[in-house]
Amino acid sequence: FFAQQTVKNACATKAILSVLFNARDAIVAQEGGESKDEGDDNGRRLVLGQTLSNFKDFTCHFPPDLRGEAIGSSDEIRKAHNKFGRSEDAFLSDPTKPKRMATDDDDVFHFIAYVPHEDGCVYELDGLQRGPIKVGDFNKDEADKEWIKVARDAIQARLSNYSPTEIKFNLMAIVQDRRTYLNERLNALAAIGIEENDPAMVHIQSELHAEEEKRAQWALENARRHHNYLPFCVELLRSLAGSGKMDGLMSKAKTRADEKRKRQQKS
Repeated sequence: FFAQQTVKNACATKAILSVLFNARDAIVAQEGGESKDEGDDNGRRLVLGQTLSNFKDFTCHFPPDLRGEAIGSSDEIRKAHNKFGRSEDAFLSDPTKPKRMATDDDDVFHFIAYVPHEDGCVYELDGLQRGPIKVGDFNKDEADKEWIKVARDAIQARLSNYSPTEIKFNLMAIVQDRRTYLNERLNALAAIGIEENDPAMVHIQSELHAEEEKRAQWALENARRHHNYLPFCVELLRSLAGSGKMDGLMSKAKTRADEKRKRQQKS
């Protein structure tokens, strides 16, 4: 599955979809919400929900450009994307709003995906390209993660084109929710009669609690990212100006900026 990026700010979502839709042995939902599964390892295999299963089936015969248009036209995908992005990163939220072109001072980032294919090749999926780019071969009969070595070499080769001090890179993987794994371990221990106050159970429960706290923090950060702080900032500036403190604060800020600039020039 390859889709070209035809929608502004959608590269991360498109990269995620590229990984999901090319996952090997994925369980596809059928009409009525049931999942088509010929094995008993649901906990170890990716399960595509009804929405993504329908989308993949609907676009399976589309050319890459139309698949990209379909991603931008999907209400469910658009809502999911905009739910986690900043308001200025939303795609298709307001088609009538004029778009600002990026300048040399902007940090422009782009997401791509690396996936293994059943033909024994590893592909780079970049929505700004015309099609998938083969980066290497792997032995399908070897370990399940053999393809990662090929992808790692391709990523290292890409990074070698930049300065060794460059750090503006993100490397992410789509993995199973760790809470699912921890709950499976708890259930397995309980099935063999391990008590809840057993050290092994307590340790897993502690890990599970930490995972829940982590997601609560993520939810808080996402809410802050969506919040519009502009009215607060405007009111704060008005209050500072009205109290006569603005000039003094601006003078101190300029002094600190000059000192920082001088230190950078010396180094």
